[in-house]
Amino acid sequence: MAVLKNKEIIKMDEKTRTSKLKDLKMELIKANVSANKTNSKTKEIKRAIARILTFNKSEKTRKLKEK
Repeated sequence: MAVLKNKEIIKMDEKTRTSKLKDLKMELIKANVSANKTNSKTKEIKRAIARILTFNKSEKTRKLKEK
């Protein structure tokens, strides 16, 4: 899993972000099954999920303010 940057998230459309979020959650489940302890891979996946969720939330807030 490569590092997911904010610039990459901004370029994605909503459909792509939701599919990427789904993929990351599945990858997190697989990583947790294979590792007993939290390692750097699971931490990076969690950060990427948090970035996408934060961006989605800020987009929602921005759209509501525009209305």
